[in-house]
Amino acid sequence: MISFKQLHQSEEPLLLGNVWNVESAKVYEKLGYKALATSSSAVALSLGYEDGEQMTFEEYFYIITRIKESVSIPLSVDLESGYGSKNDTVVSNILQLIEAGVSGINIEDTYVAGGIRKLTDRKFFYEKLKDIFIKLGKSREKVFINIRTDAFLLNIENKLEETLERIKLFEELKADGVFIPCVTSENDIKTITEATSLPVNVMGVSDLPDFDTLKELGVKRITSGAFMYRHIYKELEKVSQVIRQERSFSKLLIE
Repeated sequence: MISFKQLHQSEEPLLLGNVWNVESAKVYEKLGYKALATSSSAVALSLGYEDGEQMTFEEYFYIITRIKESVSIPLSVDLESGYGSKNDTVVSNILQLIEAGVSGINIEDTYVAGGIRKLTDRKFFYEKLKDIFIKLGKSREKVFINIRTDAFLLNIENKLEETLERIKLFEELKADGVFIPCVTSENDIKTITEATSLPVNVMGVSDLPDFDTLKELGVKRITSGAFMYRHIYKELEKVSQVIRQERSFSKLLIE
């Protein structure tokens, strides 16, 4: 069986099904997806929280374990900035995920304060990751660690240059991959993939190139974040409105 790490080295980009509960995970597995990833935002919204580590790790971990126990394909977990203010707590969280059989995690270089997402200082983030990797010890080899960097998401000045500088640090730490949400320019994507040996992960925002183009540009992993969750609940809203207006369930197809 191909390992989760090996899936990032295939000719075709790895398309992950982003999930928030058992049912969504089972749908993706049924359709033949090779691996899954939680969307922390979607899980949080489904529990009545906003994004940005507003739910507790214990709540999140329960959902993660239910998903993992219900499917047979690899599961990666969006760990945001770690669900802990201290590195020891982050390490403990990662070890619990490894013990639960999770194949990968995302850790991001932003944090949410007062409802505003902010970019963590580059050097501080490097030292944080370095300490976490050291404390994980040999367990580090058991999980694919994908580092998310948010210069493009925050649309900061010199976002491409800042992203490239951060990727150099991730390579130095021997991270397994890099995730750059909201990068969409073909030139920017190509510049990034050619600048690193790490598998590059992009997110399905509206102006992202199609999968064939992303493959040509060297992208190795594609995710959709919380967009599928949001789409499904928009459809629920539309159908529910029709039912009220027509005073009938005739538009509701139940199989």
